[in-house]
Amino acid sequence: MVRAVGAVRERIDAAARRSGRAGTDVRVLAATKYLDGPASAALVVAGVEDVAENRLDGLAAKRASGVVPDGVRWHFIGRLQSRQAAAVAAEVDAIHTLCTASAAARLAAGAARPQLFVQVNVDGDPAKDGIEPEGVERFLAALPDELRVEGLMAMPAFATDPEASRPAFARLRGLRDTLAANVAGRHPLASLSMGTSQDFEVAVAEGATHVRLGRILYADGEGRD
Repeated sequence: MVRAVGAVRERIDAAARRSGRAGTDVRVLAATKYLDGPASAALVVAGVEDVAENRLDGLAAKRASGVVPDGVRWHFIGRLQSRQAAAVAAEVDAIHTLCTASAAARLAAGAARPQLFVQVNVDGDPAKDGIEPEGVERFLAALPDELRVEGLMAMPAFATDPEASRPAFARLRGLRDTLAANVAGRHPLASLSMGTSQDFEVAVAEGATHVRLGRILYADGEGRD
């Protein structure tokens, strides 16, 4: 596991250098939905600083167990249900899947203020959550005043060829750049959450600041996260 984390970090650093960036600009989010508390803790010991969970119950259980070392940053990357939004916000440092007005209202009414990413459906896939690219600016403008959005998140269609994801990553980056100029002063939009085990190097080349990695960190192969 230590070798896996170090090897992934080296690949991120190399991809960043090739695109004229610093690898330290990219945060590795360990997607641990298939791991128990001790295995998640082992990733942290191996050098992972950010842990990502898909479900509130799994996230809360791992936090309550006390097994995962202090100091880790917790991220929520699953579907954000409105009725759970405030509870999720109280448990995490960042939410990557905001895409409904009802969830935004619950977040604004709560006390916790994690970093927020708006999920974008870059491929227009009706089976996926996320806001259509052309609707993101309206969504940002309508958010309650209490909320600030740190960046955008996307999950392109699965493909075995990493290069097949590049157009979607480029679209998300272009959308972010356009929106950042239009909403300057209210929403930072400094970050891009994109890239998983099979395509993270391409995502880094296209500007990812957060990559969500699963099995590549703790098993052989390039499995889907």
